Amino acid sequence: MDFPKGEIKYISGRSFTIQGDDIDTDRIIPARFLKCVSFSALGEQVFADDREELKGNHPFDLDQNKGANILIVNDNFGCGSSREHAPQALMRWGIRLIVGESFAEIFFGNCLALGIPCLTASKEEITKLQKLVNENTSQIWNFNLKDLSISNQKESFKLKIEEGAYNMFYTGKWDATSQLLDENERINNTVKNLPYLNHFN
Repeated sequence: MDFPKGEIKYISGRSFTIQGDDIDTDRIIPARFLKCVSFSALGEQVFADDREELKGNHPFDLDQNKGANILIVNDNFGCGSSREHAPQALMRWGIRLIVGESFAEIFFGNCLALGIPCLTASKEEITKLQKLVNENTSQIWNFNLKDLSISNQKESFKLKIEEGAYNMFYTGKWDATSQLLDENERINNTVKNLPYLNHFN
């Protein structure tokens, strides 16, 4: 599975919806999975309790949604606890973009740190977008960060995102690991010049 890295200006793929306001992080990834040693298996457990209750009829279990990478949600998505496991689980399932009415602040920040853009639109626009997505789950949607839009061949929706987050995605500065690796030469030079690492008396 390819994880996000570097500049994130365009995302293309199929979409599906999770409908309902105030979907919290405990529903996205139940607390019992927080004991995991690594995040690698969390994708299999995303919405575990909801999926068990719906016995295969949850959006994350439907065959037509397998391989989709854009999630359309409603208001206050990701509220509740600050657990970073929630966006980790979504990312490892395959989600690369979330569009909704609004997002809990900490959830938004955790998604930003993973390279998952969370953009917003009005309630009316999200309702219309969800309807179009549900009517045709095979259609391809194209997200354009520069234009702040998501569109198919016929419809286009304007989106919003905070300026700071926009700039981080546009420049790739959200990706702290890649930035660190790109500065490998400067880091090595700094290490060589640190007295306490070089026989300091």
